[in-house]
Formats: sequence, C-alpha cells, structure tokens
Amino acid sequence: MADIAQRVAGFGTTIFTTINELAQKHNAINLGQGRPSSDPPPAVLEALAEAARDGQHHQYAPGNGTQNFRHAIAEHAARFYDLTIDPDQGVIVTNGATEGIFAAILGLVDPGDEVIVFEPCYDSYLPNITMAGAVPVGVPLRPPEWRWDPEELRAAFSSRTRALVLNTPHNPTGRVLTGDELAQIAALCQEHDVAVITDEVYEHLVYLPARHIPIATLPGMFERTVTVSSAGKLFSLTGWKIGWVTGPASLIAGVMRAHQFITFSVHHPSQEAIAAALRLPDSYYADFIAMYTRKRKLLLAALTAGGWQVSEPEGAYYIMASFADRFDGTPTEFARQLIERAGVATIPPETFYLTEHADLSGPYVRLAFCKDDALLEEAGVRLAAKSAG
Repeated sequence: MADIAQRVAGFGTTIFTTINELAQKHNAINLGQGRPSSDPPPAVLEALAEAARDGQHHQYAPGNGTQNFRHAIAEHAARFYDLTIDPDQGVIVTNGATEGIFAAILGLVDPGDEVIVFEPCYDSYLPNITMAGAVPVGVPLRPPEWRWDPEELRAAFSSRTRALVLNTPHNPTGRVLTGDELAQIAALCQEHDVAVITDEVYEHLVYLPARHIPIATLPGMFERTVTVSSAGKLFSLTGWKIGWVTGPASLIAGVMRAHQFITFSVHHPSQEAIAAALRLPDSYYADFIAMYTRKRKLLLAALTAGGWQVSEPEGAYYIMASFADRFDGTPTEFARQLIERAGVATIPPETFYLTEHADLSGPYVRLAFCKDDALLEEAGVRLAAKSAG
C-alpha cells in the first residue's frame, strides 16, 4: 500500500496552524503568530504597483533575483554593517527566509553530518535538518536569561559537525547575542571548520542598549557564513514571502544549487518593491524601532500588572511569559486553556525543541506584540482578569 515518505512521517501539524485554528474557533486575540497589524510603507506599495504596471515584471525573475534587488541587498549590508557583498555571486533572493534557511541547509550539509542549533529554535530548523538527512544537535538556552553553558556549547562540536544554525535577534526568547558570545561561537566554528547559517530576520528590531552584530562581520567569519534575512518583519510584509541569502560566492553557490530546484525564482514585481524598501531613508528605520519599543513597553506593563513573570526581550517582537505560579501542566496544555479561558492565543515553545529536550522548555509561552495598541491593551486586560489554571 502506498504511504508517505519516512522523512516526513514524524512531522505533525505545525504549532502555528494549531494555535491559529483554536484562536479562530474561540474568537481569541491572537498573540501567537508574528503577523504584524501595521501596514507596509506607502512607498513600497507604490513601487509594487509601478512594477506590476510597467510590463517588465510579469514573467519569471532571474533565479538568483533581479539585478536591482540584489544590488539593493548588497547596498543594505554595506550601509548598516560595512560588509562588502558581491551582488552577482553573493546574493540569492528566496521565497522568504524559511526557504532561504532550507536551501542553505540542503546546499551546505550532507546526510549524516551534524548541525548545531540553539534551543528553543524556530520550528522549521529541525525539520529542515532532518529532511537533509543530517543530525540536529541541540544546545539549550536556559531561562530566565536564555543563555547557554559554554561547556555545553563546546561539547556539541564533534568531527561530524558541518554547520551551526544561529538566530539573533532570537525567536522566541528575544535575546540579542553579545559580541563576546558571538566571538565564542566564531572561535569554535573556526577551530572545527564549521559553516554558520545565521537567521537575522529581526536585524532591525533591537532595543537599546542591545546592538545587533552580524557574525559575518567578525574576523575570519565572512568566508564561512551565509546570512538569511527577509522583508516580512522589517516592512510588515510577511505575506509577500520575500527573503534573501548573502555570503561568500563559494558558499552561495551551494545554496543556489538547492534553491534552483526548490522554487527556481521568486515573485517578480515584489522584488522591485522590496528593492525600494531597502533604500528607504534612516528615518524609516528609526520610526520602526520607536513603534516597537512603545509596543514592547505596553505589553510588558500589562503583563507585569497582571502578575505575570516576564523576560524583557532585547530584540524581535516576542515576550516570554512564565506561568509557573498558575498552572502545573505543559506549555501546550496551558496555551490551549489560555485561549479557552482568557481568549488570548500564545505559542508554547516546547515545540521549538528536539523531542528529547522538550522538558527543557520550562513553564513559558511566547506572546507577539506586533499588534495594534488597542488589541495589546485588551489582551492585557484579559490576561490580568482570567488566567488559566
């Protein structure tokens, strides 16, 4: 009898689908998925409309992305990080960051190789590694500060380690890795000749005094690092699914060989629109972080007033809240009850761990504050008035 492939047999439904469906069923305020309520900049929409009207962007885009967009991506890296990226050999436009990460893993990792990930991790990393035939090796970030043990990190490296997947600013914890932490990772990767696949989709969502430092800027790291980012978080365009991968030509060649057989190319008009977006003035980026600084403060204040124990995020737009003093079950059980009893949807991070490490997640749920202020205020009222348990 025909059956599904073993490579996907162990995958269940993603937690985001489960929570979204429950939130809709119970008419809950959805602070689960990171779907911004704000609209993208008007100039970006105008650039999209122009690209759709000019008759030049209705057919396949080049597999690695349009020349204009690739140059805009390289300009962005130079503008913010003083990185020199070859727009022709060092950039690939992908179907969002998720596809970029998958293409990078497929293009840089062989079956049987080990890939280090920091847990909790975004939920596509582990399936991507598994589908590539590789073996994920988890290094836990321990609450409440979400830091790793240096000895555990060193012990994760072996002769089979091929790559390390990095995410900073970090989803779901909101950690922004320091220069010292990145230097520790860099030293180990150079010692063991390991490539880094770094997910930096929240690169412009960093709250002072924290500072985002791309690991590719560290000495000796550009040549062994591929960097993934996207327009979704930065321009409130998660539905456009426009991402990119940058790095040295020697590694980007491997990513491209995988990408060409996953999606081949990405929506053509959108690339021209995001090229314009990346060239927006500094005032856009300043207003962007100011908006999220306010939203972070709003939800943190509401949670604290409601008696929740929270970890203040240094980056991204998520807050990790502890339910240790109000519920004895698992994070998933708590998240389900919170939807039903408080009318607020959150994400349980136990699904962001290797199965054998799920108990390390602790009594936490993740809340997204990329929502309208009024919605955040109402969620705060509900969470204060009705806690599960």
